[in-house]
Amino acid sequence: MPMSRRVAPLSVRIIAPVVAGLLILAGWAALAHGGTIPRNLLPTPGAVLARLGTELSSGRLLAPTLVTIQQSLLGCLLATVVALPIAYLIAHGKLAQATLAPYLAASQAIPSVAIAPLLVIWVGYGTVPVVLLCSIMVFFPMVLSTALGLRSIDREVLDAARVDGADPRQLARWIEWPLALPATLTGIRNGFTLSITGSVVGELVMGGDGLGQLLAVQSQSSDTTGLFTTLIVLMTLAIAIFLAMTAIEWLVNPFRVKATRPAAVHLPTKHLGEIDVDVDSPEPARGRTADRIGSLRAGQPDFVRWPEPQPVG
Repeated sequence: MPMSRRVAPLSVRIIAPVVAGLLILAGWAALAHGGTIPRNLLPTPGAVLARLGTELSSGRLLAPTLVTIQQSLLGCLLATVVALPIAYLIAHGKLAQATLAPYLAASQAIPSVAIAPLLVIWVGYGTVPVVLLCSIMVFFPMVLSTALGLRSIDREVLDAARVDGADPRQLARWIEWPLALPATLTGIRNGFTLSITGSVVGELVMGGDGLGQLLAVQSQSSDTTGLFTTLIVLMTLAIAIFLAMTAIEWLVNPFRVKATRPAAVHLPTKHLGEIDVDVDSPEPARGRTADRIGSLRAGQPDFVRWPEPQPVG
């Protein structure tokens, strides 16, 4: 079962990154105005912000930004569709883990820049190879996070449901995937942010109409102010995606309601036949599961460790 963790107060989570950003800006301004580094190599923050305002007001950054978001989203969705079933297989099958784990690890040793030319040869130019590159970069973190979440589920909850007659499909739908949802969403959140990098790298190598192609043009013309402007847009986009996915993760997290105590798991009775398991309750199960727990306590199998009732404090 997921363990509760201490989270910094909201004010700290807002003020701390703002202060860090101001310190970075102060250091940047000190270097730019110090005269040690030429302005054509390191523009001042004021020049970059002025250029950013001009680009935003003219709308020249809107179309490339939307293209990058589209490619990143499609790559993340494709990786999610493929990664979640594979993670389930790895978490439940020793043979699948032994077969797939070495290849998943080996795939991380191949640079994305080396994969991009192959994708061009195989599928040509355009959006498709960039989306495929994004999905390849996102795939491994999603598999790893989801498999870890599935393996972290308390075995006592699964054993109680099996005793009550839950089949593998019901276990996956009503217990395993809901309990592994926080870890799965964490993988998707990190993957979506990483897919922005995949989109940029893909366009730097294969071309396109997004922010990666804009970076390539600015780099060829030695437009350092434009490069800083585009990089700021990319960082802002990644932060926005990270915060949005964090908010979604918080909203759908089944453990967010009980922040000060371990969360309980309630299995729908209409789908598992009078089963309602609450691992934190003084009564560990109700319905037919409670009767079977009582009958199994005297001679329970080694793999079943039924929780003892705790006094209500």
